[in-house]
Amino acid sequence: MIYVDPKILDRVNQWLTPFFDKKTQQSIKEMIANDPEELEDSFYKNLEFGTGGMRGIMGLGDNRINKYTLGKNTQGLSNYLKEQFPNQEIKVAIAFDCRHNSKEFAKVVANVFSANGIKVFLFSELRPTPELSFAVKHLNCQAGIVLTASHNPPEYNGYKVYWEDGGQLVPPQDGEIIAEINSLKYEDVNFKPNENLIEYIDTAVDEAFAKASVKNGAFNTTPEAKDNLKIVFTSLHGTSITMVPKVLDLAGYKNVSVVDEQAEPNGDFPTVKSPNPEEPAALKMALELAEKQGADIVVGTDPDCDRLGIAVRNTDNKLVLLNGNQTMVLMTHFLLEEWKKAGKLNGNQFVASTIVSTPMVKKVAEHYNVNYIEGLTGFKWIAKMIKDFPELEFIGGGEESFGYLVGDFVRDKDAVTATLLACEIAAQKKHAGNSIYQYLNEIYNQFGNYREHLISITKKGKQGAEEIAAMMKSLRDNPFKEIAGSKVVRLDDVSKNLSTNFEENATSALNLPLSNVLIYYTEDGSKIAARPSGTEPKIKFYISVNTSEKENFEEILQKKIDAIATQLNVS
Repeated sequence: MIYVDPKILDRVNQWLTPFFDKKTQQSIKEMIANDPEELEDSFYKNLEFGTGGMRGIMGLGDNRINKYTLGKNTQGLSNYLKEQFPNQEIKVAIAFDCRHNSKEFAKVVANVFSANGIKVFLFSELRPTPELSFAVKHLNCQAGIVLTASHNPPEYNGYKVYWEDGGQLVPPQDGEIIAEINSLKYEDVNFKPNENLIEYIDTAVDEAFAKASVKNGAFNTTPEAKDNLKIVFTSLHGTSITMVPKVLDLAGYKNVSVVDEQAEPNGDFPTVKSPNPEEPAALKMALELAEKQGADIVVGTDPDCDRLGIAVRNTDNKLVLLNGNQTMVLMTHFLLEEWKKAGKLNGNQFVASTIVSTPMVKKVAEHYNVNYIEGLTGFKWIAKMIKDFPELEFIGGGEESFGYLVGDFVRDKDAVTATLLACEIAAQKKHAGNSIYQYLNEIYNQFGNYREHLISITKKGKQGAEEIAAMMKSLRDNPFKEIAGSKVVRLDDVSKNLSTNFEENATSALNLPLSNVLIYYTEDGSKIAARPSGTEPKIKFYISVNTSEKENFEEILQKKIDAIATQLNVS
């Protein structure tokens, strides 16, 4: 006889009541009989909001993305919106990506909102996530939803919630909404739509977003420089095909080649193992096309178009991939230089990054006497900074995971405008007889040679979550005294809001929201952060090293990275 944990069985039995459709009930009965392991993973917990909203595998159960879990979330959000905006017309905007069921899930969400008397603006076809963030403010909505799982594998989908400022939910609001959702039963969800409250949108918002993107991402590049830049772009089967070519054309870039084999949206992502521009293999086809055409720059975006990967030509004329930290440093330096030339820097501006990203951004900001603000991983924290510091003007900000935001017309990472910005930098540098690669080396020469490396370890399911928790516990309970031969001088435990300075034998508060992150700092300037991912079943180790050496620095830095990875036993 197959044993099923009684607590899980209680959860399962709720899904066998008449409220759930017969097909769902039958499928669950088959799971009980034939696949207890899948049953346990599907029901052992509720899907949680992480750094990028709620993501999970599509399927049946409390721990899966499906009509019922999305309906319950939307019912809870509807209740919360009515509490927060009494006696007002409440409006929400909804977008979706290229994934399987995204369009259908978006309609389910729209149905529940409309059933609760809430006006819905629903994109009729897939659109980039940053356009949804823009639409929330543009249409004066109180909230917005994107159905997306970003760059996760094809079996995933997700639900990202935005508030009236266009930024994602942050504490304490997310906790309040989760409490409302958890107070509900599935039977409390109203799935019957009021079609009169659902309005389909597209071109009007498209045009406004495209114009705003050009306004924020273009910097007086000459027509000659634009014509001289050869661009290869790939949407990796995602949403960016609807907007990036349009924005580049509007900005005056005509020499753009799209990877046709990857231009059609497809939730199977058939030409790549992973639709993640952080992975070099994802840009393979784009790089091959760029070599054939002699292109200067390659840009690829993830399925919901909030991250971008860039390849440029090095001093040997070979295409090399930039990592997220390098892209962020280039864009921040360029923006600050442009603002300086325009005479717009007066001490009331800021740039932003995250605690696991390169320390170089702070050094660059300090050089320009611009405020630097650092937050937790996830762009919702950068959006919160814009709201929390209204006296400061936001210039730009990014994180190591290939996301960047230019200006505050969007309140999430925006690969549409960042793609334009990358092309602006490339065009201007080429026109001046330089290149992006040489520009990056000039920045390194000025601020020090920094290199970053990310190690991700996948641990799936309930057992994987337990293993990740055990790894973090070990790093806390048995902290390293030295890493790769360099003494640990400071340890930040963000879960306790505590920074320990071992040199001074002193502790201080971090003034960050609590989060399951540990950061080691060593005597030689290395920084090593460990954190479980908030959107994937992974634990991530972020390594940053630097040297002032001008000769053989690449070899020096790689040896440091290798030694750190070996000691962490995660290489």
